[in-house]
Amino acid sequence: MYYQRLGTIPKKRHTTFYKEDGTLYREQVMGTRGFSGAQSILYHHHMPTSVVKSSYLGRYLPEFEEDSNVRHRHFYTDEVEESNGVERQFVLGNSDVLIGKLHLKEEMTSFYRNGDGDECLFVHDGEGTLHTMFGSLSYEKGDYLVIPVGTIYRLVPKVPTKFLVIEAFSQISTPKRYRNEYGQLLEHSPFCERDIRGPEQLETNSELSEVEVITKSRGALHSHILDHHPFDVVGWDGFLYPFAFNIRDFEPITGRIHQPPPVHQTFEAHNFVVCSFVPRLYDYHPDSIPAPYYHSNVNSDEVLFYVEGNFMSRKGVKEESITLHPLGIPHGPHPGKTEGSIGKRETHELAVMVDTFKPLKVVERTGCLEDEHYMYSWS
Repeated sequence: MYYQRLGTIPKKRHTTFYKEDGTLYREQVMGTRGFSGAQSILYHHHMPTSVVKSSYLGRYLPEFEEDSNVRHRHFYTDEVEESNGVERQFVLGNSDVLIGKLHLKEEMTSFYRNGDGDECLFVHDGEGTLHTMFGSLSYEKGDYLVIPVGTIYRLVPKVPTKFLVIEAFSQISTPKRYRNEYGQLLEHSPFCERDIRGPEQLETNSELSEVEVITKSRGALHSHILDHHPFDVVGWDGFLYPFAFNIRDFEPITGRIHQPPPVHQTFEAHNFVVCSFVPRLYDYHPDSIPAPYYHSNVNSDEVLFYVEGNFMSRKGVKEESITLHPLGIPHGPHPGKTEGSIGKRETHELAVMVDTFKPLKVVERTGCLEDEHYMYSWS
């Protein structure tokens, strides 16, 4: 990411910074990888460590299915139950990432932070505001909201919102191959810094009152009651902050023949990547086949979340379908889809793909969402 600042900060870091009443603002360095990764410095009215009560709420990691035969899976997630914002309906996961849905009708009932890793919330439908300790950030349909580990936040939908949830146990960043040695996105990147929106307005609340923050850490949920409002920041600067990027600002890379999935990559994290399939012109070789070729996922599981449009290589999927094509067996277009793509000029599909480099497991509670016949839909 690039440098940003909001609010009021002192001229030099780690120096005195006084309020009007002569007391000190409290400086907090928030960073990654032991002070060698991205970081920001925030200035609080109150000590961020001031907690009056702490309690253990229980495990949040889902229970996974017992080992079963390797097969393609398909889940309809449009009917996932509404949540308070802390609870998520996970569908797939491993030790690197959890993938699921969050359907939010009303504002989150508590403040929340993920201390286990970064979160990426993709807005399938809806609009509202992400309120954070770094300030507020409005969201709309098609936005990726990337929220750094440890960020206290609260989602307030303007209209009911459906999110695809991608919870990492690491940091989520832009692909390294699209950045130069200074961290700037290069000319051949499918998006640039102009497309990225950071916090828009700082919301400073200095009141003293007991406020609960639900913290996700070490595989469990914890309740921390602060003696002050968590959004008591008067200013911050640095390279670590929540941001939004809309999938419609992703500029597709095309060619004379079918391009491989890495050209759609949008974000990367430890052992997985996130890709965006957007409306684009098809290949322009006179004999090209626009539909993807059959391929084996040699070292990765492929997850597709179908956002909208006509999915040119699939039958039987609909908006909010999630498919899993596991490593070890081939997958590709459904019968008739290869022939049907020949001569087509463009596609208007939108989809989010997550490729993991460790096998994914299916969460036990998702059986009611599954299309049991998907594995045989190529016959």
